[in-house]
Amino acid sequence: MNKTEKNGNPNKIATAPVFKCQMCGHCCHGESTVSMTETEQKAISAALGIPVAELLQKYCVVLKNRVEMKTIDGHCIFYGEDGRCQIHEVKPFPCRQWPLHPSILGDSAAWEAISRDCPGFRKDITYDDVCDWLKGALKKEGFSGGTTR
Repeated sequence: MNKTEKNGNPNKIATAPVFKCQMCGHCCHGESTVSMTETEQKAISAALGIPVAELLQKYCVVLKNRVEMKTIDGHCIFYGEDGRCQIHEVKPFPCRQWPLHPSILGDSAAWEAISRDCPGFRKDITYDDVCDWLKGALKKEGFSGGTTR
């Protein structure tokens, strides 16, 4: 279990002063998705009111060493017709932390790509501002070396 799950505030990183989610759903689109821990699988299955085995069968891709959410028609399987995440309250950590992902630390090209795609960043924010905030947030959450798991 990661520190954010333990703290009971799944959206703590996503409430950064440098970013405010616009609920546009753009981050839910693409042909790849995120991995889920066993804890996250249990939380999602409970939220959906189904057994974990059914979650894995209907909504996930089970790979050799990880479980990922399926994608359908170019977006996450939990991306609803209303443009909202259908499991928002229990979504996996990589979804909760996006777009403030450690990959942007030390990679201004990643920051440029992410900030162009995501309308939630403050317009006056700089790459250095985001890195400074993210380093502090990760340290406060108990992560080191830019890792999230």
